[in-house]
Amino acid sequence: MPSCMLIEKKLATFASSDFASSDITMIRNENDQSASSRRHFLASSAMGLQSIALAWLLHQDEVSAAPVQPELSPTTFDLTPKQPPNPPQARAMISLFMQGGPSHLDLFDPKPELEKYDGKDFPGKIKYDNAAQASPIVLSSPWKFKKYGESGTDLSELLPSLSEVVDDITVVRSMQTGVNNHGQSIHAMNTGRIQRGRPSLGSWLTYGLGSVSQELPAFVAMTDPRGIPVEGVHNWSNGWLPALFQGTVVRPREPRILNLDARKELSGLAQKNYLSFLNELNQEHLQQHPGELDLQARIASYELAAKMQTAAKEALDVTKETKETHKLYGLDDPATEEFGTRCLIARRLVERGVRFVQLYTKNQYWDHHGSIRSALPASCKKTDKPSAALVKDLKQRGLLDSTVVHWGGEMGRLPVIQNNSGAAKVGRDHNTYGFSMWLAGGGFKAGGTYGATDEFGHKAVENAVNHFDYHATLLHLFGLEPNKLAYLRNGQEQTLLDGQPGKIVHGILKGD
Repeated sequence: MPSCMLIEKKLATFASSDFASSDITMIRNENDQSASSRRHFLASSAMGLQSIALAWLLHQDEVSAAPVQPELSPTTFDLTPKQPPNPPQARAMISLFMQGGPSHLDLFDPKPELEKYDGKDFPGKIKYDNAAQASPIVLSSPWKFKKYGESGTDLSELLPSLSEVVDDITVVRSMQTGVNNHGQSIHAMNTGRIQRGRPSLGSWLTYGLGSVSQELPAFVAMTDPRGIPVEGVHNWSNGWLPALFQGTVVRPREPRILNLDARKELSGLAQKNYLSFLNELNQEHLQQHPGELDLQARIASYELAAKMQTAAKEALDVTKETKETHKLYGLDDPATEEFGTRCLIARRLVERGVRFVQLYTKNQYWDHHGSIRSALPASCKKTDKPSAALVKDLKQRGLLDSTVVHWGGEMGRLPVIQNNSGAAKVGRDHNTYGFSMWLAGGGFKAGGTYGATDEFGHKAVENAVNHFDYHATLLHLFGLEPNKLAYLRNGQEQTLLDGQPGKIVHGILKGD
């Protein structure tokens, strides 16, 4: 029998069956424009009922391409708070991202061997990033180190304020990403892989946990007034997660959020009526296009914007804080005022239920290839007091136990001179094979160091912590299972670790 006659005959059978379009199974959501439901396919198809009939015939004849897969995650997404599978120790996070690569050798990781070889050739092999300006001559730290606190942690004289909270932090001295340039290493630290286009850590946390606050963004990115970091918006991108989970930028200057106020003629009851009508239209449109994740995110952003008119103004208004708090964060000093204000806003945001806040220094602020003797003290002056104040303030408010504070960049620096053209001009090249960062609160140990680099501070040699170990540990503290927080993309489950052998670093956790 000709195929067209066979189809016509079976169409009659189909028409008389109790197969109903309302029973059509929703197709799995993915982050692209083609994701839709079979109901959507019916609405947009020129063949209409015949298209559905043909699909039914294929199923009846058992020639469909693949069996129907069960629904593995929701087809709609929101930011309502979600209970993690395990009891969480951390409920919010503030990441102070020092873009450019702070020199661990001059801040956190003293090396007596550098003093022994200062001015001499490095006794071994070393990997340079910039061979043109490279030098094999060892550079010892120009700054003195001292032990602080009951933990006896060594810190540089460039970090006097951090020394006051040293027993509240853990210094990890054995970080590594292994890719010796900024962009890839930033991606490793912020998204789990060296390639761009993946979801950032803040996006994963808000995807898995939502936000306590429904009147403020769940994930806030706070940029430096002198420019955004290397890789720009990729630092707070949602990647291929639904757009709802991307970071919201809070500007470094007033107005910190643009267009927050309605026009005078639209304020009050007029705005309320307008937004109510807009919501009706949006919901009707969404029903006609189920599974459209960008549309869901756009509607959610409209709803959040209306709520933020009051909530965001209050949260961003640091004038409500006491003079003592202003002084604590350094708002009375031009050198620390800007970064201190952002740190204070970060505390106010997590206090009000924001899940993840990340502060960035400007493009290459810590990238001291030259003039390190003047540039590094200036960078520390800007950030040291506000960073320590954040830890103090969270602790005295009872928030530190549930809030992770992270301070660090994407790399450290080499133990040898770069740009050997005079003492005032020398610097240090990139080093992603061993560098330092510190962590506080949210289940991390208070006081002490973890891991070690070799005698010259070149490579991590004891308890090395890769970026995927760092991410696995963070997710664990938030009560999430690193290999089970997944999003289905192109038929495959994707995770933050994405198959990498990330381990939970128990040595930096309380009680372990």
